[in-house]
Amino acid sequence: MKRERFPPDDPREWTSRARSNLALARNVIPDADLEDLCFDAQQAAEKGIKAVFIHRGETFPFSHDLDKLLRLLERNGHRIPKYVNEAKELTQYAHETRYPGITDPVARREYRRAVRIATAVLRWAELQIAKA
Repeated sequence: MKRERFPPDDPREWTSRARSNLALARNVIPDADLEDLCFDAQQAAEKGIKAVFIHRGETFPFSHDLDKLLRLLERNGHRIPKYVNEAKELTQYAHETRYPGITDPVARREYRRAVRIATAVLRWAELQIAKA
């Protein structure tokens, strides 16, 4: 499916890529590991948060630590809602679950929570960008 592309310094490109990751995360197919789907949920949230940085004209560190990214937005004067702060739970999916044997397998309940959090963070990010 072809979509409109934007330059990498346009927050719309970041939210578009975040929506793509979220679509992958929601797509439970045979042989897909929940750990991999949670990684896509984490990526959706991360790209949404980074889109807010870009929208605000701020630079962000190349980090998968969502708590770190949100704290930096907060230090720069941006109010972060409590439900968005839950994104810090997703950071583990950028690291520990990417490779076999580092952690226990992800339970279906954990997977559903990861997708819910990523969905909420992306909606929040899109609202921040729409306020322009």
